[in-house]
Amino acid sequence: MPKLKTHSGAKKRFKMSATGKVIRAHANKSHILNKKTTKRKRGLRQTAVADVTNVMKVKKMLPYK
Repeated sequence: MPKLKTHSGAKKRFKMSATGKVIRAHANKSHILNKKTTKRKRGLRQTAVADVTNVMKVKKMLPYK
């Protein structure tokens, strides 16, 4: 059986945790920063776990992670 290709956009955006959870970054953090509070900007820097509804799609795009 041939090898599966990894989705190049997904490999830049998602990582897998040691327990198999999908880790993602927050959106809307790179521009129009003067109206956002410091607390909000600091929170957007942190990673988050992807929602359960998207996990299977992401894992399919990252077959060897």
